[in-house]
Amino acid sequence: MPSITPEKIQPFLNATLDSTDFKGFGEKYSGKVRDVYSQEKRSILIATDRQSAFDVSFCSIPLKGQALNQISAWWFTQVKDIMPNHVLAVPDPNCTVVKTLSMFKVEIIVRGYLTGSTGTSAWVNYAKGVRHFCGNTLAEGMIKNQKFPSAIVTPTTKGETDELIDATGILERKLTTKKQWEEISDRALALFQRGQEIAAKRGLILVDTKYEMGVDENGTVTVADEVHTPDSSRYWVAASYDDRMKKGMEPESLDKEFFRLWLKEQGFDYGKQKPEISDQVRMDLAMKYIGLYERITGESFVLPETTDVMGRIEKNLAKYRM
Repeated sequence: MPSITPEKIQPFLNATLDSTDFKGFGEKYSGKVRDVYSQEKRSILIATDRQSAFDVSFCSIPLKGQALNQISAWWFTQVKDIMPNHVLAVPDPNCTVVKTLSMFKVEIIVRGYLTGSTGTSAWVNYAKGVRHFCGNTLAEGMIKNQKFPSAIVTPTTKGETDELIDATGILERKLTTKKQWEEISDRALALFQRGQEIAAKRGLILVDTKYEMGVDENGTVTVADEVHTPDSSRYWVAASYDDRMKKGMEPESLDKEFFRLWLKEQGFDYGKQKPEISDQVRMDLAMKYIGLYERITGESFVLPETTDVMGRIEKNLAKYRM
């Protein structure tokens, strides 16, 4: 159980970091979760509390941005021996300063289990009869949430909509060179293996994840964005996995798949009206993010001393003002 109680999160329900509008830090771009301020040779990534699923923004989750940023910062230190990363500094619980990269226009998805609920997921495609998935041959007779014999790389294109692709397609579109893709896929599997090993020590299963990579000014392939966070990865509780599989139940999840499944239970589908997200659901998600932070890192989550997160961030980023 997280060391933080729901009661302690309560004051932050109405003090979420929904967006930022800082001046003097560079050109701003807003992603699904992060606000990015770009400078000549570096960028400032600010993890907000925005919550998205199925490529739709729904609400904000108290303290989510802090948990995500700190989980990713922790993971970057755990895998820095596997490949270079873009982190320059972490000056604030919600912020990471990174060096500028030329990013590959492909997302590198690594999967250890046959699962998922989106159109590009392994399970949704498998259930439709797909057996050749992003260059991987999947065995007949598998069931949802079953472990693959070994982890597979299943890339997608980056754009307004993700599109499944394989190595041949990546090279034909010149999204990477052959040498780069060989290094990318090899390093992605090595990162995932390290992630699974550390997660297992914490009683968790790292089910699948997404990596983003680019090259620095020297052409060195570098991992960027985030690593093994609950927004980019799926985690299950290891102790209950076998029993729940035998009973035909979904694995016990510690990531935003909880939110996706909750949305489906409310009848949400693309083009339909968004369901009302109650404070209780927001609190449940906050507890999941905080719980995963503590479980992965082995450290206690530290609540902000003030609900003025914007003021704190601006103060801590002062040295990076242009």
